[in-house]
Amino acid sequence: MQARSPSTGRKIFLIATEESGDRLGAALMQVLRQRLGDTVQFSGVGGRAMTGEGIEPLFPIEELSIVGLSAVVKQLPKILRLISRTADAVLADAPDMLVIIDSPDFTHRVARRVRARNPDIPIVDYVSPSVWAWRPGRARAMRGYVDHVLALLPFEPEEYRKLQGPPCSYVGHPLTEQLASLRPNEEEQKRRDAQPPVLLVLPGSRRSEIRHHLALFGAALGQLSRQIPFELVLPTMPHLEAMVREGVASWPVAPRLAIGETEKRAAFRVARAALAKSGTVTLELALSGIPMVTAYRVGAAEAFILRRAIRVSSVILANLVIGTDIIPEFLQENCTPDKLAQALVDVIKDSPERLRQLVAFATMDGKMSTGDQPPSVRAADIVLAELGRRSI
Repeated sequence: MQARSPSTGRKIFLIATEESGDRLGAALMQVLRQRLGDTVQFSGVGGRAMTGEGIEPLFPIEELSIVGLSAVVKQLPKILRLISRTADAVLADAPDMLVIIDSPDFTHRVARRVRARNPDIPIVDYVSPSVWAWRPGRARAMRGYVDHVLALLPFEPEEYRKLQGPPCSYVGHPLTEQLASLRPNEEEQKRRDAQPPVLLVLPGSRRSEIRHHLALFGAALGQLSRQIPFELVLPTMPHLEAMVREGVASWPVAPRLAIGETEKRAAFRVARAALAKSGTVTLELALSGIPMVTAYRVGAAEAFILRRAIRVSSVILANLVIGTDIIPEFLQENCTPDKLAQALVDVIKDSPERLRQLVAFATMDGKMSTGDQPPSVRAADIVLAELGRRSI
């Protein structure tokens, strides 16, 4: 690939199809603009954050808010059309760099098409797919269409080395930049230690997850309320509020809803324990110092596939970072109100189980440290290095 002259600047095409990836993309764009100046040109697919940084998205990312095997099957023709449309747009734009961000079932299909038709476009993958949990062969296959992986979790580079994948560098998780908003001040710590304890319940951030977990969590909390008193808080987002309110109306314990990110973080800072659906929120809770019980239920077809695919003893990100299965997780038929209620008693009271989690959480800052560079800066450094390498 021939380097563009400084007067024409750089063209970078980014693809993010979920809100979390959109935030990562926007932060990366900010740093790249600082480094390359106003001559850098961005295009691609993104949400509100990336649009605010100058991208005119090819399509609204809400068109890909599809969760669950059956929903994906129904929407497959639409998904394939968007993959083809996005790959065509990349090739027509002929950028100096393609950055794909998370959502591997979409972004990797785009990347493979781009690499097949124009191998001169370097491709960086920001957020590793979970090759350490399932589909390990994907890591080696990625060598054919990904030049560098930017990992959010500190153990991932070694997994890529063992699985013979492309170069992988740990750039840091964005949560490590948000610790001040997750951890209590002196007054908030007093409330965290006071009675009745504040208990968070987090049934998921997608409608399908909420449908799978809401009734189950309500039953577990009803049983728990017969054993110990607690103040219940359920953080959720504005677009899910109506669905959640309807779902908790029949709960034996009425939760207070914390709507939006600001109210959620305020609830985290005073919470003593949590019942959460497995996912990124478990890492958020661990960094906040909140002992937890985790649960996960999916449809029968998805459970059948996952049982045969998962190759790790835990899917809890905090467990994987810590290196031991310190946080209890209850999956599928093992996920019952009785078991969840008893496990919650153990993490709310001053028990050995609660102490073990707190001691383990105290090690996470060191394990996830990126020194004095925030993740977006480390990510931009690697993107720029790949640009420079391809321009020689």
